[in-house]
Amino acid sequence: MGFQLRQFHAPDFTQERFLRAPEAKLVEAPCDHAAPSNYHAMSIFPEYFKIKGEWLLAEESRMDCVAVYEGGKIHVREFRMLKKGDLVVTGRAEDGSEGIYVHPDGFNEGGGNGPEVFAFRQGRSRETGFSKDYQELVELLKHDRDHGKIVWVAGPALCFDGGAREAVGKLVANGYVHTLMAGNALATHDLEGGWLHTALGQDIHTTQNVPLGHYNHLDTINRVRQCGSIPAFLEAEGVNTGIIYNCVKKNVPFVLCGSIRDDGPLPEVIADVYAGQNRMRDEIRGATTVICLATMLHSIAVGNMTPSYRVMPDGTVRQIYFYCVDTAEFTVNKLSDRGSLSAKGIVTNVQDFVIGLSRSLGL
Repeated sequence: MGFQLRQFHAPDFTQERFLRAPEAKLVEAPCDHAAPSNYHAMSIFPEYFKIKGEWLLAEESRMDCVAVYEGGKIHVREFRMLKKGDLVVTGRAEDGSEGIYVHPDGFNEGGGNGPEVFAFRQGRSRETGFSKDYQELVELLKHDRDHGKIVWVAGPALCFDGGAREAVGKLVANGYVHTLMAGNALATHDLEGGWLHTALGQDIHTTQNVPLGHYNHLDTINRVRQCGSIPAFLEAEGVNTGIIYNCVKKNVPFVLCGSIRDDGPLPEVIADVYAGQNRMRDEIRGATTVICLATMLHSIAVGNMTPSYRVMPDGTVRQIYFYCVDTAEFTVNKLSDRGSLSAKGIVTNVQDFVIGLSRSLGL
């Protein structure tokens, strides 16, 4: 039968409380890069705004942004993207009483022990049973490979094990990765693994440290910079395995955002934090499944820019599935603490996770 998406249930705006609700208040932004007082901050859930008698859905939502009315539609913008005079929605009530309605129950499956809010608000620990999550994820990936956009957010731990590195490469090669987001480290150690068969100087198959191995990641970055780009390096050194190689081969976009502690970095790493944020947001637009693996700060960043829903080209509203996989309970639960309430945590070793996932998909 295949994976079945949950049906979205829109609010019933024929109810008296919605009919009698006031119009959302629009106030001009007082200057560039700043919102008016009492601005309304967006959440991850579907939000509707009553304007000219009609409840308008914000088709693209992002946490910690504001709603701007322009051209008959609601646009969601970061504070730094505001221009003086933009019509910004103001008001803090979310129940419709100020013309703003936040709708957290749109993907309610019904049944069970009571009404379910699509938020996965339960705690997740190493003692949680994850078998159902694995089964759901396998079927979801099969569905979204052809009918969605799967974004992976990955940390360098995936490159420290030869089997895990190979497994992620297979996922890319077989169409289960539509965008990869990471930092300088993942790409560096993946390329190091393909060129020198080490990650941070340790053999990715035997885990033995090689002589002068602590130079290997620096030598890799230096060689890529000599070549001018990652694709040029892959060709020059005959590297034909790994995560980044398969991204280049399959034309899968990868967004590498830098940090202060980066070595090098690689030529493709985006050094400007806001340029990197913009590129990440561009790729998140259209995402239907997001999987974050062993990278807390990147996971939180992506979580903050990913809503719980997506308006599809045909106008239907579908759920965005968001998974965070890490050995640390703190990491998988921190997303909820930061407001990404729809993130589902899986507490496990990410290397075992991707190997098992790859095998479950028959790769």
